[in-house]
Amino acid sequence: MTFRIRAATDDDLQHLYEMAKLTGGGFTNLPPDRRALRAKLDRSHAAFGRDEDSLSDEAFVLMLENVETGEVRGTSQLFTQVGQHHPFYSYRLGTLTQHSRELGRTFRAEMLSLATDLEGSSEVGGLFLHPGERAGGLGLLLARSRYLFIASHRPRFADRILAELRGIIDEAGGSPFWDGLAGRFFGMNFQDADQFNAINGHQFIADLMPKHPIYTAMLSEGARAAIGLPHPNGRAAMRMLEHEGFAYENYLDIFDGGPTMTARTDHVRSIREARTARIVAIDRDGGVESLVSVGRLGDFRCAFGLVREAADGIVLSADCARALGVGEDEQVRHVGRW
Repeated sequence: MTFRIRAATDDDLQHLYEMAKLTGGGFTNLPPDRRALRAKLDRSHAAFGRDEDSLSDEAFVLMLENVETGEVRGTSQLFTQVGQHHPFYSYRLGTLTQHSRELGRTFRAEMLSLATDLEGSSEVGGLFLHPGERAGGLGLLLARSRYLFIASHRPRFADRILAELRGIIDEAGGSPFWDGLAGRFFGMNFQDADQFNAINGHQFIADLMPKHPIYTAMLSEGARAAIGLPHPNGRAAMRMLEHEGFAYENYLDIFDGGPTMTARTDHVRSIREARTARIVAIDRDGGVESLVSVGRLGDFRCAFGLVREAADGIVLSADCARALGVGEDEQVRHVGRW
């Protein structure tokens, strides 16, 4: 089977809704709410329809499609400039060192401070792959196709990029971090707060969250243990981000305590190493396993393919050319599948 990434269309609402119901909670960018998902598709439609190459507050939704059957089996999203209409809050984990001469002891206390340091960054998020397709590298295709999209539309993205990983969620769908910290101030459980945030935004955090630093020693053991840890299902995603050049720099999600990974956009490996080339031939004789993309904005497509260097361009495998709908003399962007 051959899969490709394409731009979301207005007809993808039901596909997104069915996937949202499978997330199991804690997935802010894919809420199981038709109204919120329709608004997300409308925003994406407007972004794909704007042809100016300039930075603005936009969101792009991409879909993973089976070329042979037309089935949609995954999705991912890009946000060009977070925090422009609602504050983009994170916790920043820091250390306060104090020394007592009388006791002859030095004390180091970890503190969580509410911060909007990452405001204005671009974000890659909203990645979901259907449980029945979690093999064959399709998660990698979903994730890394976003970087080829950024490389193709670089002026529309900020110089810093982030990715929020889902934090620890217990078997009942609750968050030890939320229960041990924010839940005490909001009077609502994690599921209700997460759903409210997904639909209505972060403003209620600004209204109710305490602004003073919080000593982690005052939190429950479960909340402390969850700080900066990804959900077990997100460990592979964290490794993939690290391989791209992202790092955890003590920023974490205010809801579930999951790590927020950051990088300089131009230093992201898939963006830095991507190359454009002309297709000089299409055949089945092999080559280097690669991600290959073509098209601008709503015509963007990306798929796995075999690429061989040639004198005046590249030779592309036939199945990839078919998935992308390209032929000889067309320009594509490609990067190795590592």
